[in-house]
Amino acid sequence: MANAFDPYREALVVETNTIWPAEMAGIAPNERAQLAAKLHAAPKDAADLDYTRLHTGFCRDITVTEADLARVRK
Repeated sequence: MANAFDPYREALVVETNTIWPAEMAGIAPNERAQLAAKLHAAPKDAADLDYTRLHTGFCRDITVTEADLARVRK
């Protein structure tokens, strides 16, 4: 289950990770990079957001959903 957006953890994010489901394998690598940048620019709007604790802070993990793609491709 994804975590809710957390301003405290967000302030301590030192890494980001974008998880692409298998059904989205057809998206070109350059488009994936652009879409990931848009998703991580507005993490509060991500449908599936999680934080992984690191020694130096947190890693923000966003698993891409169809809803996310529809939102950032506008």
